[in-house]
Amino acid sequence: MATIILGSQWGDEGKGKLTDILCPRTQICARAAGGHNAGHSIVANGVSYSFHLLPSGLVNPNCMNLIGSGVVFHVPSFFKELAELEAKGLTDVHNRILVSDRCQVNFDLHAAVDGLEEVELGSRKIGTTGRGIGPSYSTKAARSGVRVHEIFDEEVFERKLRQLESGYKKRFGDLLKYDVEEEIARFKEYRPKLAAYCTDAVQYMKQAQDRNYKILIEGANALMLDIDYGTYPYVTSSNTGLGGIFTGLAINPRKLEQVIGVVKAYTTRVGEGIFKTEDTEEAGTKLQEIGREWGVSTGRKRRCGWLDLVVLKYSTAINHYTALNLTKLDVLDTFPTLKVAVAYKDPSTGEEVDYFPADVGQLEKLEVVYKEFEGWQKPTTAAKSYYDLPKQARAYVEFIETFVGVPIAWIGTGPSREDMVVRTKAAGLEK
Repeated sequence: MATIILGSQWGDEGKGKLTDILCPRTQICARAAGGHNAGHSIVANGVSYSFHLLPSGLVNPNCMNLIGSGVVFHVPSFFKELAELEAKGLTDVHNRILVSDRCQVNFDLHAAVDGLEEVELGSRKIGTTGRGIGPSYSTKAARSGVRVHEIFDEEVFERKLRQLESGYKKRFGDLLKYDVEEEIARFKEYRPKLAAYCTDAVQYMKQAQDRNYKILIEGANALMLDIDYGTYPYVTSSNTGLGGIFTGLAINPRKLEQVIGVVKAYTTRVGEGIFKTEDTEEAGTKLQEIGREWGVSTGRKRRCGWLDLVVLKYSTAINHYTALNLTKLDVLDTFPTLKVAVAYKDPSTGEEVDYFPADVGQLEKLEVVYKEFEGWQKPTTAAKSYYDLPKQARAYVEFIETFVGVPIAWIGTGPSREDMVVRTKAAGLEK
């Protein structure tokens, strides 16, 4: 049976921590989509680990890990991350990670093109991580990309990479700073080392499901960055929601145990794009500083604002969460008053809009309707059970789950794995 963990906002919700907590009960942890643009931080046994391309199940010594077919795979980052985890004391990591041979290869060429495409867009730039994710998915959709299994056919590999470089050179000319021969030479070194990690992930996952293995699937990015359902065009280039899990891993939809949405107790966003509840004044700055809101992958400061329940309800309608993990509740501990967006309003008519529209132009014209809550102004980090939380914090939690219609099963109250209040019935842990 599979449990899926998905980001419900614009990413950076804290998915890695829940993955780490649930991993001891699972046999396989898998990534389905995205690339090394993702960023998860986990604090375990006093050590902080950062994950980008690799599944964070590697923290658990008894868990196998899989990079699924929907991922764009950057080979240098793969080996670099493994070495970093090993240097921090994680054991046997090389024997606990597999890569689908159907993954698209994310080349350094793609990263070079990513930067040039952002320059082309000028003031309308997306604000990408600059890691070549968009160009990688573009070449995949154009059927000109290179898949992992093609790395092992040297003639085909070199021909296709040179064709890619030639096409981009025609487009960008001397602006493209890239040496195709240098990348080909690096892959001559990677080729023999990479073979041991590659697998037919379709067969691997079918066998795992036939044997009823416990599988934990770690979503990358989040629903509001989904290429189809996010705030287009200010999105990533993959399907970050539930649909991307099925296509990226060939998961049997009849063998799902839970779909868990991870939602921060406020909202953050990295990069450009609409963000209705962004606060650029004192509250936003305070959230940023207390929450240490800068990216794991890029170090960029995150834009901060109040929780938007219109976004969360929209996200729920697409991802069909069976439970929620509310994270970073402790960041709100010192606020005397909290605000939550419950609707938008057309200022010209006064009409309220309780859904998230596709048209960003329409959305920009709408005002936010907020509901205010009394803050608790007490620390929540020491809470071990739900009723250890201040009553005002419980009121905040209960309003969210009632509004969205999904139970909040886990409540994060700090950075370490111990800082998590578990409501056993909602989490499906009651015997």
